[in-house]
Amino acid sequence: MQNTGQSGNGMAPSECASRRRMNYQASALMVIFCLVLGAQQVAIKMVADDIPPLAQVALRSSMAALLVAALVFRQGIRVSEMRSHLGPGILVGLGFAAEFLFVAWGLNYTLASHMSVFLYTAPIFAAVGLHLWVPGEQLMRRQWIGVAFAFGGMVLAMAPDTDIDNAGDILRGDLLGLLAGIAWAATTLVIRRSSLSETPPVQTLCYQLAIAGLLLLPASALLVDFDHMQFSGRAIISLTFQTLVISFAALLLWFALLRRYLASQLGIFSFLSPIFGVLFGALLLGEPLTINFLIGGIVLLIGLVVVTL
Repeated sequence: MQNTGQSGNGMAPSECASRRRMNYQASALMVIFCLVLGAQQVAIKMVADDIPPLAQVALRSSMAALLVAALVFRQGIRVSEMRSHLGPGILVGLGFAAEFLFVAWGLNYTLASHMSVFLYTAPIFAAVGLHLWVPGEQLMRRQWIGVAFAFGGMVLAMAPDTDIDNAGDILRGDLLGLLAGIAWAATTLVIRRSSLSETPPVQTLCYQLAIAGLLLLPASALLVDFDHMQFSGRAIISLTFQTLVISFAALLLWFALLRRYLASQLGIFSFLSPIFGVLFGALLLGEPLTINFLIGGIVLLIGLVVVTL
């Protein structure tokens, strides 16, 4: 889930006052959104033997970019407007590409449930970065306690368990998931400190997907053995789900909810995503859940909630 700036929630200050509190319909839509996002890593991992994760991310970003570009055109956003924000647009595109490069790379080693948790360390890194570089975003003492909780939980969750096969590889993948979270946080900082904070969210999303596709497609061509790729039925279903549901529909739903409801309340629901990711990984992929990972993940999520509230 990408933060698109504008008062920290994708909205201009004048629009923030008109947003409503969450109701049952909005709550149900946010649960659906988090459910879909939690399935993201599992959808990639399930067909990794057919299509390598990097190729999946490259293909879905490119196809979703075409859909978002059509939406940009339909909303009347001119080419001159796209050019005027091209500099920061390239930066957020690079951050977005780096994020999913680390996700795809990490899923070759670690479990989908682990990637779901470590990717969502992004709010912690973003909060610290905003505290340092964005006026008015300084953390309070309580939030620094949350940062400490999240850091401790992260260390505990990443502690290798010698009872699991390939514990070293899993740790390597976990570190790549952490780098993905840092890249996501860096993208948020660029948006908040640039002219993109005043652009429509769909325009920022267009930069992210288009540049990610342009970079990841040639990268996958160099690093992936296409002779062993198989576009099986389940691989096509997974790619379709990732493109239409995750990269396109889910993000547009997020933006629509941001326009109508309080971002602080929406943000609390977003912590359901890694929980769903862990559950899907265990149920659909049969991934083991170690005690240190479960306890560390819970402590990390508590820290995230404390920082975000």
